[in-house]
Amino acid sequence: QLQLVESGGGLVQPGGSLRLSCAASGVSSDYYAIGWFRQAPGKEREGVSCISRSAGSADYADSVKGRFTISRDNAKNMMYLQMNSLKPEDTAVYYCAAGHPLLISVCARSGAAYGMNYWGKGTLVTVSS
Repeated sequence: QLQLVESGGGLVQPGGSLRLSCAASGVSSDYYAIGWFRQAPGKEREGVSCISRSAGSADYADSVKGRFTISRDNAKNMMYLQMNSLKPEDTAVYYCAAGHPLLISVCARSGAAYGMNYWGKGTLVTVSS
């Protein structure tokens, strides 16, 4: 079965950048759409960004649009989330997930993550001065 492992989280100052990575193993990740989700302490999980199997479609939550970029390298079974212009409100545990959402746009905007059946354990991003 598909396994996912996130990495790249850490402490960064406001305005800084981080790149999160998600390594897939077990099966080829190109069979699945990929999403990034996040959950801050005491808050519900929210969608961040999702990308289609072929990388032909991608979308973002309004709160990160223009600052974050999702990408994937199917040959390497790797997925990424480039985060720029980070804000304190971006502080959260970030999770990558894989599955078959019906709509990439909905995937990116909902923490419900319908159709996303495989999950990593998360990586913590802290944005603070």
